[in-house]
Amino acid sequence: MASGHDKVETNVGLLIVLVVVVLSIGGLVEIVPLFFQRSTTEAVAGMKPYSALALEGRDIYVREGCYVCHSQMIRPFRAETERYGHYSVAGEFVYDRPFQWGSKRTGPDLARVGGRYSDDWHRAHLINPRDVVPESIMPGYPWLERNPLDTTLIQRKMRTLRRLGHPYTDEEIAQAPKELEGKNEMDAMIAYLQGLGTAIKARR
Repeated sequence: MASGHDKVETNVGLLIVLVVVVLSIGGLVEIVPLFFQRSTTEAVAGMKPYSALALEGRDIYVREGCYVCHSQMIRPFRAETERYGHYSVAGEFVYDRPFQWGSKRTGPDLARVGGRYSDDWHRAHLINPRDVVPESIMPGYPWLERNPLDTTLIQRKMRTLRRLGHPYTDEEIAQAPKELEGKNEMDAMIAYLQGLGTAIKARR
C-alpha cells in the first residue's frame, strides 16, 4: 500500500500545491516581521526624501537602466567597506520605490557616490565616460544634456509618494515645478547621484 509520502510524490498537481503552500508560509515568516522592525521602516538620522530635481533624476536613472550595471548595496565585508564606504543600512532606502539594491556590478557600486566627485566630473562622465575613466566600458548619455525636464507630472508624483509616507510638505510640492524650470535631464541625474549615501558619511 502506498504511503502518504508516495501519493504526494506521484501526484504532480498535489506536489505543486504543497510546495507553493510551504514556500508561502516560509516566505511570510521571514518577511512579515521586517515590517514591524523600526530599523527597517524608519529613515536614518538626517535622511530626507528626494528633492523634486533628484526625484526626476532617479526616474531617469531607472529609465536608462543604470541599475543593470550599478548596485546600490554595500555589504558588511571589509573588502566592500574599504572600497566603497560604510555598509548599507535599511533606513537609507525608506524613500526608494523601488530600491536599487542588487548584486550585479559591471560598474562600481553607487551607494556612496554622493559628494565624491564634482558636478562637472559627473557631467563629463555621463557625456563620455572615457574622458575621465579611460578603461571604462560604460556607454555615454550625451542626450541627457539636450533633453529638457518635463515638469507636468512632478507634483502628482510627490503627492502620490506623500500618501505612501514620504514627508513632502504642501510648500515643497507647490514649488516643485519652479525647481525644475530651465533644468535638463543631465542636471536631474547629477542631483540624484550627488545625494546618494550622504545620510551616512562614507568612510574613505
